[in-house]
Amino acid sequence: MTTTYEIATRETDEGTLEPAEHLWTPCADGKEGHGFIDHRGLLVTGLDSSSGDDALYPAGFIVLGHQTWADTIEAAAAYMARVHGWRSLHLYPGDDPAVLIPRIPRAVHAHGAFLYHPHPDHPCSCEWDDTWRMAWAPDYQPDVVPITAMRHPAAALKATAIPNPDHDLFANWAL
Repeated sequence: MTTTYEIATRETDEGTLEPAEHLWTPCADGKEGHGFIDHRGLLVTGLDSSSGDDALYPAGFIVLGHQTWADTIEAAAAYMARVHGWRSLHLYPGDDPAVLIPRIPRAVHAHGAFLYHPHPDHPCSCEWDDTWRMAWAPDYQPDVVPITAMRHPAAALKATAIPNPDHDLFANWAL
């Protein structure tokens, strides 16, 4: 698990480095969206695959705050229903239901730093405007946010880099 995060920079025309992103707390800026949905007060979003492929569906989910395993599953199912029109958490839309259904993965409590592009003092109007990324971080790092994370059951085991409490010191299994 990553224990530090680095804010991306860019070089100006004069050769000076400036921040290209800033630390950010999702949904705290008063804007709706940013990919998160509100399900019964839980803010949830899907995670892209860490393998770099352009998958149509999330490889995992994050819920802001440390939530129970059952609430995380419910929020993930609500996300799939609202964003992808698919209520089942056992399959992706179009998967063959005759194939062995994977078990629901366990949820983990961890922390992450959310980095938002662009830095408000240095807007750049590039293709990355209004996008964010998250870096896993220990709870003592500045401005980290508590997160509950879970892999999508139909995703490959290595599809997303969610911390594993059996190997990562800064994560715990959700109850």
